[in-house]
Parts: sequence; structure tokens; C-alpha cells
Amino acid sequence: MQKIFSKKYYFLFFNLIMLTLVQAVVLAQDSTSSSSSTSASTTTQSEAMAIQPWMWVVGGAVLLIIIIALLRGGGNSRGTSTSSEKVTVTKSTD
Repeated sequence: MQKIFSKKYYFLFFNLIMLTLVQAVVLAQDSTSSSSSTSASTTTQSEAMAIQPWMWVVGGAVLLIIIIALLRGGGNSRGTSTSSEKVTVTKSTD
């Protein structure tokens, strides 16, 4: 007999149920409800933290080093070989 549903479909169904439950929890926490409440609020002014230009330079340099390290990948693993990696096979027949 042929299987109608494979493991892939069970996995997708499980994910659908989990996402639906998460969505229900998120909507349950919605603050716009029909009940009325009053609250007093005060406003304060604060200065936004300005990032210094040297921080941008250091961050860019670190990011560039990480990208270069990821792209290089290990150097010799891409087909280049050294003389110690070469194998010579000699076969003698009688």
C-alpha cells in the first residue's frame, strides 16, 4: 500500500500548528482592548547616544577582517598542494 503522507508533511503540519499557537499568544497580549483605563504619563527628554566616528572605523575594520577570514577559508584546502602532500606510487611487475 502506498503512503499518503510522508514525514515531510507531518513536519510541515507540526510547524503550522506551532506557528498558529505562537500567533495566538502574541495576539492575546495585544494592548488595544475594549476596556477603558486612564493613565498619567510624564515626558522626559534625553539625548540620543551618538556613536563616535572612530567606533565606525573600528567596527568596519573588524567586519572586514571577519569577511576576509571567512572567504579565505583555510588557504591550502582549495586544491593547492605542497610537496609533502604528493604521493608517488611505483609498481613493479614480474
